Amino acid sequence: MAKKIRYGVLGLGHIAQVAVLPSFKNAKNSELTALISGDKRKLKELSKKYKVQSNYLEEDFSQCLEDGVIDALYIATPNTDHQRYVEEAVAKGIHVLCEKPLAPTSKECYSILKNVKESDVKFMTAYRLHFDPANLKVVQLAQSGRIGNPRIFNSVFTMQVKDKKNIRLQKEKGGGPLSDIGIYCINASRYIFGAEPTEVFAQSLTDPKDSRFDEVPEMISVVMKFPEERTANFVCSFGAADSSQYDVLGTKGRITLDSAYDYAQKMELRISINDKEKVIRYAKHDQFGAEISYFSKCILQNKNPEPSALEGLADILIIEAIEKSLKTGRLENVQSVQKLDRPSSRQKIVRPGIKAPKTVHVTGPSGGN
Repeated sequence: MAKKIRYGVLGLGHIAQVAVLPSFKNAKNSELTALISGDKRKLKELSKKYKVQSNYLEEDFSQCLEDGVIDALYIATPNTDHQRYVEEAVAKGIHVLCEKPLAPTSKECYSILKNVKESDVKFMTAYRLHFDPANLKVVQLAQSGRIGNPRIFNSVFTMQVKDKKNIRLQKEKGGGPLSDIGIYCINASRYIFGAEPTEVFAQSLTDPKDSRFDEVPEMISVVMKFPEERTANFVCSFGAADSSQYDVLGTKGRITLDSAYDYAQKMELRISINDKEKVIRYAKHDQFGAEISYFSKCILQNKNPEPSALEGLADILIIEAIEKSLKTGRLENVQSVQKLDRPSSRQKIVRPGIKAPKTVHVTGPSGGN
């Protein structure tokens, strides 16, 4: 294997353009060698910008896998397309770094997991916060006993999705706040408690006069029960002012992380114990360059990545229980996985922040670039 892992990026939407493509300059063991998109304009302009020689339309994806120009694939398509692209790439011996959610259903996730296990490739679900210094500091603090026994996780992750054509508002594309942003709250509660929830209860709320939410709910509120009588509560919404924050309350103290799930903002961590508060501030940093660097290292050193496909499955099983609760109006049991590996401070990777580039033929969820 060459010293640099050669990547193709499949899907050139907003997140790929503002975060994934520019992050390769911060991943020294990685090289961007191919772009795959259904948009000819994006291919033409972005290949020129990033000096990428191999470019393919989505209909020519199979040819890209055959041409020997990539070792690994970063999948940034709508999650409804993940399974077919993952499994085709894995069958050709291409390593895969796939955006979350892993797939819309646990059935698809199990299929991905089976195909990966039967192959020799490395696979990682793109949970970038598993390498983030602020989030990993919270994990260390919560599990160290400094705030006593962690009892409560509370989180709010909200944003205004103003672009009515955004896929986040399209049911057939796997849209809705739960799988798009609520999954961050679910995942954070799991790595902070170091456990899997056993039961969930949920309700959805939507302003009937807001036509943006004809296909997906505007807001979802969830309560999750964890072992050792712990609880995690969160609200996710596409129709409220921006918020990305969580609190962890223990028997002796409290931890608060602001901008907890953001990839392009400064973060502030507050630790409150016995009426004394300590504040740790984190400068803007490149989380995508960190996860790509880590995945390439796993390939080069033949190590199994954390987060794996199993991590992606775990969150989807919880989401399915939440969706069942939304339908039944009752507390629902969660089918959990036997999760052995969890993120720890050993995985911390810090890369300098990047300036968001001008985008090509795409808008962000708020309607701007």
